[in-house]
Amino acid sequence: MVGQQTISMLYGSDGLTLRFPHGVTLLRGTDAPPLPDPQGSLREALERPYGCPPLREVLHRRKPGTVVITISDITRPVPNRLLLPPILEILHGAGIPRESVAILIGTGMHRPSTPEERQYLVGSEVLERYRVVDHRADAADSLVSVSESPPVRVCRLFAEADFRIVTGLIEPHFMAGFSGGRKGVCPALVDLRTIERFHGVRTLDDPRAENGVLAGNPCHEVALSVARRVGVDFLCNVAITRERGLAGVYCGELEAAHEAGCRDVAAWTAVAVPVPFDLVVTCGGGYPLDQTLYQTVKGMCTALPAIRPGGALLQVSHCGEGVGSAEYRKLLATYGKDWQRFLRDIRSRAGETRLDQWELQMQCRVLERIGWRNLHLATDGIDPAELDRFALSPVGGDGDARARAQGFLDGFSAVRPGARLAVIPDGPYTLVTAT
Repeated sequence: MVGQQTISMLYGSDGLTLRFPHGVTLLRGTDAPPLPDPQGSLREALERPYGCPPLREVLHRRKPGTVVITISDITRPVPNRLLLPPILEILHGAGIPRESVAILIGTGMHRPSTPEERQYLVGSEVLERYRVVDHRADAADSLVSVSESPPVRVCRLFAEADFRIVTGLIEPHFMAGFSGGRKGVCPALVDLRTIERFHGVRTLDDPRAENGVLAGNPCHEVALSVARRVGVDFLCNVAITRERGLAGVYCGELEAAHEAGCRDVAAWTAVAVPVPFDLVVTCGGGYPLDQTLYQTVKGMCTALPAIRPGGALLQVSHCGEGVGSAEYRKLLATYGKDWQRFLRDIRSRAGETRLDQWELQMQCRVLERIGWRNLHLATDGIDPAELDRFALSPVGGDGDARARAQGFLDGFSAVRPGARLAVIPDGPYTLVTAT
């Protein structure tokens, strides 16, 4: 896997190109070819699902009065405009009127969607004709308890629907193994108290809470137990290519369909690293994933198996929306470079989970390997003075993020001409494993 001298990284909407020394190792999966007939493939998947009868047959048998379809929020590049029309067509063909269908945006602990984002997510026709609403984890009256031991509170609209359809994207996930499937319920539709187990300190301290791992992964198991308890009647997950084309469609029973998709995504995205590198260059995954520092942590953790202890990581990430939530910014500023104190504090009160603390806990896996001085971030979205207060090293110098990242890379190569370099141009969409 010898890389080219010029390599394009996922960055914002336009990408970012860097020049690398000859001999750089390109860490990228095989990628799947786009499906030649996306609409046809989707309709076939709905007619030939995994582990259950076709959607139309289930609907005719159940005759639900109300249906809720969940979609991911703006942080995930799910082709909702492709997915929703054939699903809605089947619903109406089964006699379910438009007024009985709601589309629920699974925001999880993220902020609510804006009007512009809703337009982007579903398109004007769906937005005008259907009820489209956000899950609000902080709105107590919008939640309902489905279990007290363990505590599970979920969006009332979803829980009380007669028929529940979950959509989403399957990709490598830095703590849950893979996204999609059960994550369309937990964390997408639950409250912070429910999240305390899914994103809890002990859960994320487990080394099996890792990219590409489902067996024994406590994060996966918690999410799956919540989804089972709440109930999902039909799953429609997809996989995408690097260019955001449709690579695969996985419809049917929650677990069977998700497992099939995970197998394909693992085969397409996995790359093995026999010997770790001195410097790894990666990205935040491009728009819409790389719009905050919070989401950028996924790229950091994805690269971890490829970095030797004491090595260095250079990450480019757009961060067009800045750091993330106010709570996350406060958390980063409170602990600054002292990430060891952060770990001591959260482990001393393991029964209490603060909003977004899980992202810094995952970043600490990288910090334990290389330290904050070797964790370099180039972005135009956050003031370097603010970044310098956090547990990382902002890339300084003149010019935009591309110019500064290039300057860092050139300087590193000049000082250490024999260093082993690798690049992960697709960032968190790559499943990097150590062998």
